[in-house]
Amino acid sequence: MGLDYLRDPTAIYRLSFETVAAEADLSIFTEAEAAVATRLIHACGMPDIAGDLRFSEGAVDAAARALNAGAPIICDCDMVAAGISLSASGLENPVLSFINAPDLPARAKTEETTRSAAQVPLWFDGLEGAVVAIGNAPTALFRLIEEIRAGAPMPAAVLGFPVGFVGAAESKQALVDESPIIPHAALLGRRGGSAIAAAAVNAIARVAARIDQ
Repeated sequence: MGLDYLRDPTAIYRLSFETVAAEADLSIFTEAEAAVATRLIHACGMPDIAGDLRFSEGAVDAAARALNAGAPIICDCDMVAAGISLSASGLENPVLSFINAPDLPARAKTEETTRSAAQVPLWFDGLEGAVVAIGNAPTALFRLIEEIRAGAPMPAAVLGFPVGFVGAAESKQALVDESPIIPHAALLGRRGGSAIAAAAVNAIARVAARIDQ
């Protein structure tokens, strides 16, 4: 006997977003921020994250304009990069991940840090005006903040969604504390992850597509 469940993809999509709208308080956000928040909630199934989402003023619009201008999307890990899908927005931005750079293990060992943190200087050539999506490693976010403080190129926006029990909450709070110096979106606390970081990029790409119309 077959199970009774909804099979119509259009109906599933509609009901999903109706549920987000009904269960999450999006009134604190701008229209563009609410569009991103909706996608983030949809990605993780947790309407209550709305209260922990932080956007620096104009960050979503700045990231959307950067994507429209062809800016690269720099990811802290391959899982974030794999989750980025720009087809719905019609954009073709380069999606970059450096976590498997050949010399990275040696660099990390020399610096006595994680590979995630050691890769950050490899971003510098494309960092100016880029959209940075961090969904895995708090050490990458900490290092990026340190390097920007030291004069590294400024991204168009940093999407801070590292997950975990050690450093995740602290790294995202450090990012928010840099406002308005570093344009950002972040999910405070331990929650986050690659799927949410990728969803943030995909949502901002959809905002960019509307700007471009």
